[in-house]
Amino acid sequence: MALAGDTVRLKCHFKTFDGQSVEPTDIKLTIYDVNKQQIEQIALTDTNKESTGVYFYDYVLPDDKREIIFEFRGLYNNKPILVRDSIKIQFN
Repeated sequence: MALAGDTVRLKCHFKTFDGQSVEPTDIKLTIYDVNKQQIEQIALTDTNKESTGVYFYDYVLPDDKREIIFEFRGLYNNKPILVRDSIKIQFN
C-alpha cells in the first residue's frame, strides 16, 4: 500500500503476444478513480522511456482517494495496446 501525497513511479512494459518488446505510438497515461471516472490524462514522450517498450511516470498520489487505477495506452500496428493496474492508498 502507498501513502497519500507520496510520489510513486508508475511503469509499464509493452509486449506482443509472444513476449517481444514493442514501441507503440501516441502513448498516454490515464488515471482513474475506483468508479472508473477519469482523474487525469498525461501524454508521454521519450523522456518517459526507459528502454524499448518500457515507459514510466512519477505520479503524486492524491490525498482524497483510497485507490487509483492507472492505464498506459498506445497504438501498435494501428491497434490499441494497453497495460492497467491499481494502487491502494492509505493516509497515516
